[in-house]
Amino acid sequence: MTAIGIVGTGTYFPPTVQTAAEVAALTDIPASILQEKMGIRQRHIAGDGDSVSQMASHAAARAIESAGIPPERIKAVISHGSEYKDHIVWNAAGKIQHNVGAVNAFAFEMYALCAGAPIAMQAARGMMLADESLDYVLLSAASRENDLVHPRNERARFMFNFGAGAGAMVLKRGAERNLILGASAITDGSLSETVMLTREPDALGERDPINGDVYGMLDVQNAEYMAERLGESSLTNFGRVIGDAVAKSGATLDDVAFLGITHMKRSFYLQILQSVGLQPEQSVYLQDYGHVQSVDQVLALELGLAQGKIKDGDLIVLAGAGTGYTWSAVAVRWGAAR
Repeated sequence: MTAIGIVGTGTYFPPTVQTAAEVAALTDIPASILQEKMGIRQRHIAGDGDSVSQMASHAAARAIESAGIPPERIKAVISHGSEYKDHIVWNAAGKIQHNVGAVNAFAFEMYALCAGAPIAMQAARGMMLADESLDYVLLSAASRENDLVHPRNERARFMFNFGAGAGAMVLKRGAERNLILGASAITDGSLSETVMLTREPDALGERDPINGDVYGMLDVQNAEYMAERLGESSLTNFGRVIGDAVAKSGATLDDVAFLGITHMKRSFYLQILQSVGLQPEQSVYLQDYGHVQSVDQVLALELGLAQGKIKDGDLIVLAGAGTGYTWSAVAVRWGAAR
């Protein structure tokens, strides 16, 4: 059977860094709490020139270079990044395609918020298996949604870890390495209207709520229900999609060597690792970046490789969860195909 694999990755993070002490000054949360409980040692902050399409293009160019192919060989560009982008009702993927010179590619967007990367990988794999002309596909995402979170809005406290940046990967049809295997996702639509852009006074604070074409700030509706429902289901759903992705790969959780997962508070991160039988040494915690929407997975992959935590032959899982509320995971056999 034709195989689809990852042949290149790239990331981009704005040079401006905000430390835990600086976030503490904005939020009135002690730096020790931010670091130890919320897992924020620092995060990157986008500058004026760091639009979503520009950051995504930087990461995409690096992924294409990593793949060792000219951009003209890319046949499709899929953007799975933030809806808070350069313009509204606008296809950021087209701009990315133009910026990187992928002139032979069609371009479109997918949107599953912070669960987007595994779902985009699954969708691209299916398209490439069905269409033999899609020999290379570029996935790219970027986010700067920290712009949309007021630092004194207590309801939005779980979003104080948001950072800015971009990630990308190139997939190849007929690959012999880093094969994408099983994938899984699940949605709890009862949470679909809990996190939204609003104009509530607590969400806006004293800030100018106009961000480019966007008016408003992120806020939580029905916070009590959201906390209760996630408390009941999030660990179970993470375990479900991770286990399902691994099972579809013909493996078991005992075979998993590495998990790259969305940034979250440290205690829940450790709980997830324990639930799937992994140790912290078999993952990376994104405390120096914060949560960068659906960029987290390719970032975790690159960090895992750089830190020697991923080796040839390893079965790895990339997992995410995003408001809406969706959980997703994809399994990859790193290294040469078996």
